[in-house]
Amino acid sequence: MQREQLIDAWLNQVLPQQDFKINYLAGDASFRRYARIALSSQRYMLMDAPPEKEDCAPFVQIASYLSSYGARVPQIVAQDLTQGFLLLEDFGDQLLSTELNQSTVDQYYLQAFAQIIQLQSIAVDAQIFPQYSAEKLTDEMRLFDHWMLPALDITLSEAQQSMLNNSYAWILDNLKNQPQVIVHRDYHSRNLMVLESESVLGVIDFQDAVVGPDTYDLISIVRDAYVQWLPEQVAKWIDQFYGLLPESAKVGRSLEQFRIDAEVMSIQRHLKILGIFVRLFVRDGKSGYLKDLPRVMWYLRQELNNCPELAELQSFVENDVMPKFEQKYGTYQELTIEMLKEEVSQ
Repeated sequence: MQREQLIDAWLNQVLPQQDFKINYLAGDASFRRYARIALSSQRYMLMDAPPEKEDCAPFVQIASYLSSYGARVPQIVAQDLTQGFLLLEDFGDQLLSTELNQSTVDQYYLQAFAQIIQLQSIAVDAQIFPQYSAEKLTDEMRLFDHWMLPALDITLSEAQQSMLNNSYAWILDNLKNQPQVIVHRDYHSRNLMVLESESVLGVIDFQDAVVGPDTYDLISIVRDAYVQWLPEQVAKWIDQFYGLLPESAKVGRSLEQFRIDAEVMSIQRHLKILGIFVRLFVRDGKSGYLKDLPRVMWYLRQELNNCPELAELQSFVENDVMPKFEQKYGTYQELTIEMLKEEVSQ
């Protein structure tokens, strides 16, 4: 049977004797897809995750656990893990990304920060949330080596490979010393929903949550790969978030150290994203993310500029990577920043 026929048959089982309409939505970077299920007086969201490509079990397990602690995640109405079907509460259509502008962003980001703090306060169950291991963090950074650099026809010398190894080791040393909490891992404006008649944001796409550094989700949203804000705004938000942390996360950790921690976490994440976006195109044929590469590279360059311990990595990016990167993917024009400044002043 075609996948759509299987879905229709399953829905007739879980919604017996009810007329419903299925509207498939645009896909994302995974093999999952979603459809809105409309009944006469109710709406649901269907997650279709082919079991040979995706595993729904972590989503179900994490959703149940987070919900039990009051996190605003979709309620699971029905499930069939064998076929890879989930029927979920419908959070609506208002992605946070579509609601952000200079007059709303502070309010929404404070809500987003409060949600992160709540997630970080939840007791960790090691059976549900794996550790964000040094091996995993390193493998993610090496996506930069394995996908971005070959796409630019850059072959590393022994000295350059050694430099990258040393840089990654320094980054890992910082990350392992940050407080370890529940980390969403993809906490940005396209995975947060503005819910009708609710004062909290809905959280989606949390199935890859782990236990890792407490700056990860913060920098995922303030340095969003899909939208950019003025550096001074980001600096203000990082300071605000520090103020929201529990005292246990500040012991022996000044605001200045927290700022450094945020920079280092940003570098790790953006090395990974640069590799992922190239891989999505080269391996999976998804070209939509290429337009975001210049923004992510802009972030990385700014972050490296704030970490003198990574001066060799910064030099490599500026002198060896950027000429080929700009030729292939373009630049992130400073005009964009100037436009933001004009918007702020209006």
